[in-house]
Amino acid sequence: MSDTSSSNPISGNTDEKPKLPHGFEWLKLVASHYTGALDERGEQEYSQVLAERQREASCRRCEKYRDWNLKYSPTVIFMREQIERIGGQIGREHIICDHCDEYKAGGFNPSLGILLCQNHVANRLHLEDTLSHEMIHAYDEMKFHVDWTNLKHHACSEIRASNLSGECRMTNEIFRRGQFKVTRQHQECVRRRAVLSVMGNPHCKDEDSAKKAVAQVWDSCFNDTRPFDEIYR
Repeated sequence: MSDTSSSNPISGNTDEKPKLPHGFEWLKLVASHYTGALDERGEQEYSQVLAERQREASCRRCEKYRDWNLKYSPTVIFMREQIERIGGQIGREHIICDHCDEYKAGGFNPSLGILLCQNHVANRLHLEDTLSHEMIHAYDEMKFHVDWTNLKHHACSEIRASNLSGECRMTNEIFRRGQFKVTRQHQECVRRRAVLSVMGNPHCKDEDSAKKAVAQVWDSCFNDTRPFDEIYR
């Protein structure tokens, strides 16, 4: 999913954060919570600290998955090489893990890079699909100079990203999304996800506009597998 807004999609909170309790200090707070020894203010502090610790843990996990995929995933390595071949660069410094309020796994901003939503990434394979998807957007931006305000341009890149990243393979549709259709499952997944992504474009009026944009570019963009020779995953 590309991010076409003017806001910074990969910047985190730059305010200095208070030091979190660790070790016995954290254990004492947990014990006080479960024994009912905390007052209302103490419970608020516990909830805030717990949320921040969980956020830090999900960030570390996301960064671990990101670094593994950059080193070992055939798709991610291939896309990184292809982006470099056309004059771009995607390294770990361009791929940021952060908390996302929106329910999405990632985003791409042409000026800023790739965002991985650490609180919505289920596992390493899910992150591989998400990172592959966003790297295809990065490739399209470098190769085709996409106008993200143009719904047909946006739709084309979304079709390609869902088609080539692996996120629409049958196992994902069945086990992750509960879709059990056998015939034309892949095409329906690509179309559905492209429409949803285009609907998130601030220049898209409604679902009908998104569906129209996807339909207008479907044949050419679904069959365009560059830089792959065919649908790889």
